[in-house]
Amino acid sequence: MEERAWLITTRKTAGLRQKDVAKKAGISQSYYAQLESGARGKNISGRIAKKVAKVLGFKWTSFYR
Repeated sequence: MEERAWLITTRKTAGLRQKDVAKKAGISQSYYAQLESGARGKNISGRIAKKVAKVLGFKWTSFYR
């Protein structure tokens, strides 16, 4: 399990908390926290990746690198 430091940095740069991103993306805070911690690995649906990317302003395919 590898932490997604880039995702954490992107969120903090945007001045948002985990719960802010989760709410705007329409997902639970615990699910979003799993995305940041890497607990979800690359096992994230394109639909969710697109929602989170839209909130934070990055290309959704970044989740799959």
